[in-house]
Amino acid sequence: MLNGLKEDNTVPKNVRMKVENSIKILNDDTEMEIKVSKVLSELEEMADDVNLQPYTRTQIWDA
Repeated sequence: MLNGLKEDNTVPKNVRMKVENSIKILNDDTEMEIKVSKVLSELEEMADDVNLQPYTRTQIWDA
């Protein structure tokens, strides 16, 4: 799901960059609790973006 958002050109660039960062966090070797916390924070920031289309916001929360 996140990879699809990263490749979607209709998603604002700053959101795509946060998606890419979230993917990197998930692939990191840190503890799962830390990864989940960081990614949830990133997802929340992405979903609050005013330039985001409503359907993209739904995709983010479904991720």
